[in-house]
Amino acid sequence: MKLRYSLCLLLPWAIAQGEPRPTQNDFGGVGLLQTPTARMAEAGEVSINANRVDPYSRYSFSLQPFDWLEGSFRYTSISNRRYGPDELSGNQSYKDKAVDAKLRLLRESHWLPELAIGGRDVGGTGLFSSEYLVGNKRFGDLDLSLGMAWGYIGNRGDFANPLGWIDDRFDHRPTPNSDVNSAGSFDTSAYFRGSPALFGGLLWQTPWERLALKLEYDGNDYRHEPQHNNQDQRSPINLGFVFKAGDAVDLHAGWERGNTAMFGITLHTNFATRAAPAKVSDPVAEALPTKAPDLHPEQVDWAHVSQRLESNAGYKVERIARKDAELIVYGEQTRYLYPPKALGRAARILDNSVDEQIDWFTLVDKRYDMPVTETSLPRQTFREVVRNDRPLDDLRRGTEQNWPLPHQEQVLFEQTPEPFSYGFGLGYKQNVGGPDGFLLYQFTADASAEYRFTPDTWWSGGLSANLLNNFDKFKYDAPSNLPRVRTYLREYWTSSDVTLPTFQLNSAKRLDRDLYGMVYGGYLEAMFAGVGGELLYRPLGERWALGGDLNYVRQRDFDQGFGLRDYRVLSGHVTGYLKTDVEDILAAVSVGRYLARDWGTTLDLSREFGNGVRFGGWVTLTSASKQQYGEGSFDKGIYVSIPFDELMTTSTMRRANLAWAPLTRDGGARLARNYSLYNLTDGRNTDMFDSNFYKITE
Repeated sequence: MKLRYSLCLLLPWAIAQGEPRPTQNDFGGVGLLQTPTARMAEAGEVSINANRVDPYSRYSFSLQPFDWLEGSFRYTSISNRRYGPDELSGNQSYKDKAVDAKLRLLRESHWLPELAIGGRDVGGTGLFSSEYLVGNKRFGDLDLSLGMAWGYIGNRGDFANPLGWIDDRFDHRPTPNSDVNSAGSFDTSAYFRGSPALFGGLLWQTPWERLALKLEYDGNDYRHEPQHNNQDQRSPINLGFVFKAGDAVDLHAGWERGNTAMFGITLHTNFATRAAPAKVSDPVAEALPTKAPDLHPEQVDWAHVSQRLESNAGYKVERIARKDAELIVYGEQTRYLYPPKALGRAARILDNSVDEQIDWFTLVDKRYDMPVTETSLPRQTFREVVRNDRPLDDLRRGTEQNWPLPHQEQVLFEQTPEPFSYGFGLGYKQNVGGPDGFLLYQFTADASAEYRFTPDTWWSGGLSANLLNNFDKFKYDAPSNLPRVRTYLREYWTSSDVTLPTFQLNSAKRLDRDLYGMVYGGYLEAMFAGVGGELLYRPLGERWALGGDLNYVRQRDFDQGFGLRDYRVLSGHVTGYLKTDVEDILAAVSVGRYLARDWGTTLDLSREFGNGVRFGGWVTLTSASKQQYGEGSFDKGIYVSIPFDELMTTSTMRRANLAWAPLTRDGGARLARNYSLYNLTDGRNTDMFDSNFYKITE
């Protein structure tokens, strides 16, 4: 104790010791150095990791969609092994792709440890495949872990497999299958087989908050590395530290195998708990009036009010009407991601504009003239809540959300919004882990435009111009045993410096109270043009929806101009959506025909946090056999959808959609449509409204 207090006096920036925080291991995922622990990051955590321990360089992406589930996706570069023949990939090192998962079984209590089960390389080539059971117990500033592993982590094989008592097939672990057609499949026949080994260690949170030390007992025997890449191991004890260089940056270093240095970096953040930047670039919300104006609704300059509603509350107003003591605004929200924030700002503007004859403010939200929701706000309660005279819950109970239905109303103002809009931005494409180079990239200057012929019929299109790329290395055409609907990626990315990704005509309508429809035609995505339609039934206030789409499309020329190739296909799906009571997981199940004429099912599971950030993943199984599909065996991947509102100092409804798939193949490929009715009717997401209702006063 004396030493601890002396250290705190010597380091004035030090703080009292706290519990060790979860940090990433060499492979990605919470752990020590080479081994995992039972600990998990908080739900919403995302980390990007890179480290080097000869001969391996590892690059991983770890995701924590729930506090009980961790997923990691990794590329490993093996510097002393070649990717393939010199004529194919030159001197590029071998690249291994892998998927890891860890599931919490038990939370730590006073007497019991934290307990987790997991698998490394459960969906890759299997070079580093391993399964494990691990427990952790915390004692103040020390966090101890002990586990048992099969496969790579337990290569030392300390003892006979206890599962061999059940079935002697568990006594032997098959050699990882390096066949290309098997890579990426989930080979459950190897799980928990072979002789396991113990592993474990401790993490010490030092008195200096920025520094944590790690001591690890490694269960691997490096004399049996994959690809006969055996390494000298002088000691099973690994030592390392993690230095917190900033709130979002961890630096790692260590001494592993008794003879090899390790260095790494982790960039991380929590999109569920992080505070979004202050919206200093937004207009200031109007102050409430001390006394309502004396203007009757018929005397108000509604054209001026409409301008304020657009500039301050983000509503492009179509019309403003009165029904008895209710003022109704019809319009489309274009700025604020969170509906309560837009509603509150609009209510302030209306409160500043009309006399006390009006008791209710109603906003009817539309998308391309499709009424989505109708939200009514009691004027007096809103005033009292903004002035802190009543609790927010009173306003939430008094706020009504209904189906947008025709009203017997007096129209006070009507206008046709400006039909033409456009925007500019930067684009980025990449191909990771191919034989032509680990990272092939392209930066583009993108322009988009839209013209509305009527409120519900519009043209949209875009241009993309190359700025910077290394696609001159992109020479490899992946093999395919199916129609090439996606594996012409190289041709589409390298044939022209200026492309026309989309150029299409669209029309959408609400057909009934909860039924929406849309038709479209033109150049629908970079690789396909055609015509199609979609229907969606989405009841207001329900957590389910049912939709279907049907598309007749033809493959585009590689330069993404107006030319077309010969390949044609009729593709479409029926999709059911259900937001479950399990962690608010949204399950979307699609059944239908894919672009390569294969039939099958896609399961998409995602979680949306209160701030709109979504983590998700998909798996597609079709009638294409493993041999037809090729490497990867079936389509799968993960995605993160992050509202730019979480990243910028100005409010916006735009999103950054980042998807990661181990491979681009032809099986299970769907049309990448620009518009979907489920997204266009997202205003019916009442969970998003409720979780952000507090923003109504901002």
